[in-house]
Amino acid sequence: MKQIQLESYGLPEEVARCVEVPDVGPAGPGEVVFDVIAFPINPADVMTCMGHYRIRLNFPATLGAECVGRVIEVGPGVETVKPGDLVINLMRDNWTQKRKVRVENIIRLPEAIDLRQAAMVRINPPTAHLMLTDLVDLNPGDWIVQNAANSAVGRLVVALAKTRGIRTVNVVRREDVFHQLSALGADICLLDDDNLPSRIAERLQGSSVRLGLDAVGGLATKRIGVCVEDGGVVANYGRMSGDEPVFGAAELIFRGVTLTGFMLGRALARRDRSNVQSIYDTLISEVLAGRLSAPVDTIYPIEAIREALIHARSPGHKGKVLVAPNGMI
Repeated sequence: MKQIQLESYGLPEEVARCVEVPDVGPAGPGEVVFDVIAFPINPADVMTCMGHYRIRLNFPATLGAECVGRVIEVGPGVETVKPGDLVINLMRDNWTQKRKVRVENIIRLPEAIDLRQAAMVRINPPTAHLMLTDLVDLNPGDWIVQNAANSAVGRLVVALAKTRGIRTVNVVRREDVFHQLSALGADICLLDDDNLPSRIAERLQGSSVRLGLDAVGGLATKRIGVCVEDGGVVANYGRMSGDEPVFGAAELIFRGVTLTGFMLGRALARRDRSNVQSIYDTLISEVLAGRLSAPVDTIYPIEAIREALIHARSPGHKGKVLVAPNGMI
């Protein structure tokens, strides 16, 4: 079977190769084997290739924190899924044609779900959902601010906040995405620059911002910190700029703003399996209803992983890049 492997750290398109590896073998007790239908290329995957992510690899290594698959075999004792079921996998190493995992690491999906959206439901939707529920006790009418609002997570934050009556200030680098975010329910869209805090204050006319979400890092983190209210919270969950977050002493010391970090794995690890299942059930219902979705730019075959990675890293691509290991979808 085909699998994407890395032999070393480096530019993703230079170190990731499509290779032939042995089949995963039959399902044992409590195990599930599934064909991978599609997987996305996420920023964390790119950072892992380059050695900039928290996970350290043992080479040769494969990648991929999420995918959608179809069950082809279940082992003795497996009762919650059956051959033919659509599933997502809570484990890593999904850049491959076939996976074998423990059944407790599987979330079953309804057959009606869009396969492209299903490939992206494992990480970004629960990230957006839990940042809106775990960090601050938000109520309808409250304001939040986020940068990287045009990212996959950013768009989901807009959509989820809208359904809960939470108002959003959305900071981006390109004005041409304002109308897209407004169509999702964004209340305010602004370009990021050094005057961002004063421009937000002017637009809000005395209303305060309770929560800031930062996926950029560097001085962008500091600007988000200035925007939130005294005693507010800023959560950093990425560094798209490549720079470590910078935060102001005035915000930390004099205004009591909390800078924290958010990582989905840590948030889910605090919950038992039934609670994790409930989170995904809720989000999958939103996907089926059409209220949660992320744009897809292009789908590549697994053999074209180099081209897929170049595309995913290129500026201005209009959605997620997916790879279909077992035939195009």
